[in-house]
Formats: sequence, structure tokens, C-alpha cells
Amino acid sequence: MPTPGPQPAMILVRPQMGENIGAAARAMWNFGLDRMRLVDPRDGWPNPKAVVMASGAGRLLDEAGLFKTTAEAVSDCSYVFATTARQRDMTKPVFSPEAAMKLAAEKIAAGDKVAVLFGPERAGLENDDIARANAIISVPVNPDFPSLNLAQCVLLTGYEWRRQTTEVIHETTEMAGSDWATGEDMENLALHYEERLTQAGFFFPETKAEGMKRNLRNLWSRTPLTRADVQMLHGILRQMVRWKERGD
Repeated sequence: MPTPGPQPAMILVRPQMGENIGAAARAMWNFGLDRMRLVDPRDGWPNPKAVVMASGAGRLLDEAGLFKTTAEAVSDCSYVFATTARQRDMTKPVFSPEAAMKLAAEKIAAGDKVAVLFGPERAGLENDDIARANAIISVPVNPDFPSLNLAQCVLLTGYEWRRQTTEVIHETTEMAGSDWATGEDMENLALHYEERLTQAGFFFPETKAEGMKRNLRNLWSRTPLTRADVQMLHGILRQMVRWKERGD
């Protein structure tokens, strides 16, 4: 069964290789998309090579809609994007993948059915296919090498869809089983080092001692440490003191 919730249909127009269909299905499912439609696959359908490349996304292939023409594939859609890297001498709005999927999310939320057309691997969509689209998606690629693999193009589009419809955490920290050190933890660490460094004669000359201590505390305050880090630094200092005492 398809996943609940509206989403754009990904329509592969006359795909040539089963492997690329499977890779496209995998790319779609990476980002929670599972509405695949196929228009006249060159090697027929179903295709066992597609199943191998889908790698866990085989359900998308089983549920994929099969159509003879692009017109049939988009017949129930109210807004259609066509992906192409070439100028087509057609007056249509051209969007980046990010802007296209933002618009797609808005239209789907308003009740529209949206689809994205992807062309065959060798030459991309034909002008007759693009003429049926409302807008074009153009990826800002290297102009000297603009050709994208079918699955890569699907992946880019799926990623941008995910960004528009799911909260994206842009930065986080894996805590590895520890919590951030508290102010008390950092204060105890600073006092421990001040005490031992004072005993070692580090804060010299005396006229500079307060400034040196302040610099050391500033170092601790701008260093993000976990409680495990603090415990390790305490342990290092204790072991160095034990080693020195044994040496004496």
C-alpha cells in the first residue's frame, strides 16, 4: 500500500534500462516517495533487472502505474513539472529543484495533483512531453557536462521534496552516551587545574598569575565539553600528579 499523505507522482518517460528504473525507485523511497509511474519502458514491464537495483524498494515497482503515453500518465494531474537540462524554445517558468518542490508542496496542500516528468536516459524528454508540462525543473549543473543519470535526477528532486515537507535538522551532535558538562562540572575542573598548576609553579611570575588564571578559565568556558570529557581531564591530571610523586 502507498504511504499515507499526498505527494507528487514521479513519472519516468520511456526509461531505457531496468537498472535505472530500480535505482530511481530506491532514490524515491530514500525520501519517502512511492508514487511511481512508467511510460512505455523500452525493455517492457515488469523487468527483473529493476528489482535487483531497487534494493528494498521493490514495492514501488510492484505498485508502479504503467502507461502507453505521457498524456495518459499526466491525465489526472493539475500541475506538471518537466526535468530538462536543455533550452527548448518554449515559454515556461523554470525552477530550481528547491523552488519547484516548494511550489509542489504548496499546490498539493491546496488539493492539486502534481507530477514530475523524467526523460529517457539517452536524450531526455522530447518536446512533445515538455509541452504537456506547466513548468520546467532545471538543475544548476556544470554547463560543460549537464547530463544527469536518471536516478540522480530523481534523487535530487526527492531530496528537495523531503526538505520542503519534513523538518530538517541541519546540525546536531551525537553525545555518545554522555551529557554536556554543567557549570558546576566546569567550575570544579577549573579549580582542580588551578590548584595543581599552582603547586607546580605554573602561574609565574606572581604579577601575571591572575591574568593567566583568567585565560585558563576562558579556555574552559569556550571549550564545549561533555561530562565524560571532564572526567577524563580530571583523571589525566590525577595520574600526572601520581607519576610525579612516584618519581620523587
